[in-house]
Amino acid sequence: MIEVKNVFKSFGERVILQDISATFMPGKTNLIIGASGSGKTVLMKSIVGLMEIDRGQILYDGVLDFHSITHSERTRLRQQIGMLFQNSALFDSLTVEQNVMFPLNMFTKMSWKEKQARVQFCLERVELPLAGKRLPNELSGGMKKRVGIARAIVLNPKYLFCDEPNSGLDPKTSLVIDKLIKEITVEYNITTIVNTHDMNSVMEIGDYIIFLYKGVKAWEGNNKDIVFSKTQELNDFIFASEFLKEFKESRMRGEI
Repeated sequence: MIEVKNVFKSFGERVILQDISATFMPGKTNLIIGASGSGKTVLMKSIVGLMEIDRGQILYDGVLDFHSITHSERTRLRQQIGMLFQNSALFDSLTVEQNVMFPLNMFTKMSWKEKQARVQFCLERVELPLAGKRLPNELSGGMKKRVGIARAIVLNPKYLFCDEPNSGLDPKTSLVIDKLIKEITVEYNITTIVNTHDMNSVMEIGDYIIFLYKGVKAWEGNNKDIVFSKTQELNDFIFASEFLKEFKESRMRGEI
């Protein structure tokens, strides 16, 4: 579990986050949504410790305040965190196997055979059992994202952060990535936080959603009640397309 309590963040005179509070539970896909400039990326970077907050608390499992603990405590905590980056962030000169093994080389004292076994397990989990010897430039965009997920879970993390995981993917591949993130979250009881503007992801895997508008948490809920929101800014955001407008009208009429 990760708790964000009354978090403020500014850059100079520009206020980015204003009194943000939220609770992200394990075994759930927790989504942060909002338009560009809403503060969602700054919030995720603050939660994971890539940015320092001005005020507030970010608690891991109700005990560790990320922005108050020592450097060594931060290092230990980061070993429990997996990251899936927007562009996958694979090392072009390393094979898939070497990319996935990279965190094991950095943070563990496992033997070579143990590391190989763990890497192969993770590649099989993301349905890429034969991709280990390939280079990133031999992979499709969706395959790169799956390798990124394998690397993110190789240390068996308690917390998983996904930054725009469907960026650049076609709708069919996006569904595959959403399904995989959801399955892994439930299977390993991970506290997963996804930063996204993909409304398909919101409707498919949004167990808990916070909507940021100009740095303020304007709404929170789940994918079942988001279409009934009376928050105008949220409605403007999610029903920007004619398809979603028709979806909401049909749901309100009880047709779906």
